[in-house]
Order: sequence, then C-alpha cells, then structure tokens
Amino acid sequence: MFNGIVEETGQITGIEDHQEIRRFSIEAPLLAGQLQPGASVAVDGACLTVTSVASEYLIFDIIGPTLERTIAGAYEVGKRVNLERAVQLEGRIDGHLVQGHVDSTGHLVQSVKEGAYWMMDFSIHQDVYALTISQGSIAINGVSLTISKLLQDCVCQIGVIPFTFQHTNLGDLEPGDRVNVEGDLIGKYVSKILSKQGA
Repeated sequence: MFNGIVEETGQITGIEDHQEIRRFSIEAPLLAGQLQPGASVAVDGACLTVTSVASEYLIFDIIGPTLERTIAGAYEVGKRVNLERAVQLEGRIDGHLVQGHVDSTGHLVQSVKEGAYWMMDFSIHQDVYALTISQGSIAINGVSLTISKLLQDCVCQIGVIPFTFQHTNLGDLEPGDRVNVEGDLIGKYVSKILSKQGA
C-alpha cells in the first residue's frame, strides 16, 4: 500500500531482456540505501518488487502482464520515474490510499501554466472515469492528485502546484505522453457493491 507521495525520482540506466522478464536498473541514491531485496516500491504508481540493490541502483524484474498493462513496456534508458516506498502502518497518509495496482493507462491532453501552477488535462479510461468525482482523488504515475474538474470525453482536469510539477515526472510530460492511472480505491468498492445490488 502507498499514499501517492513521491519520495524520489530515479533515472532508468539499463534495460535487459531475459526470456519472459525485462530487467530495469534505476539510479535512486536516496532510496537504494534504505531498501533490501523483496521490498515493494511504486514505480510510476505500479507496485514492483526490488530484486536486488547495487550501490545507488535498484533492480526490478518485470513480467509480461505488467509490461502490457502499464507504461513500463515503453520505458527507455534515461527516462525519469516516480518512486515511493510502501507505507508503514504507523505512518501518516499524506496523499490517499494507493494500492499500486494500475487500472489502465491514460495520456496527457494538455498542460497549461496559469500563474504559479499548471492545469493538466488527462484522458483516462472510461471505467476509471466512471469512478471519479470532482474534488476526489486519483493517482497519475503514482502521484496522489485531486480532481479539479471532470470534462467531457473521459478527461479529468488537475491543478498541479510547482513543488509537485518539479519534484515528480509530471513536469516531464508532453501532450500525448502515456501515464499510469489508478482510480480511487473507495470508489471501486462502492461501485462493486452497487453492481451486486443491481443499482
């Protein structure tokens, strides 16, 4: 479980294909010194297992379903990724409850600077859009964000403050770039219960 607060942005330094596994090396000097193999880390919001730690680098082995369901399949050397360790039960939840189970990918429609902040419009899958409410929560590339407004054609608008824009990879995005999207956990359960009741 995560809370959508990015602790470090790492850089992909190596990609290797081994039969049905793709191995990623990510330079992450802050987190590498605090993690052991077997630890869970959200990489752009996708929960992955650290397979080894080498000096300032984290190594992850990713299999087909994750490569297909998330943006990891398109990762290239040099890309900056958002990293967050799993939360501790006694810790503070500063964002919202994020499972690290990516529901779908979406893409940035536009990013417009308005004074000191950015308004970013993301196109998301209709299933996630159906669970999303204005002023509710959503995770984009693992970042806990508040929906400012729901627009037509499954687009959500999000206001991003300078700190988040600069300290995550949201500031790297260009229109058309794909992102990992996880809908609100509470919304999923409410939807499931209502569907069982025929509502």
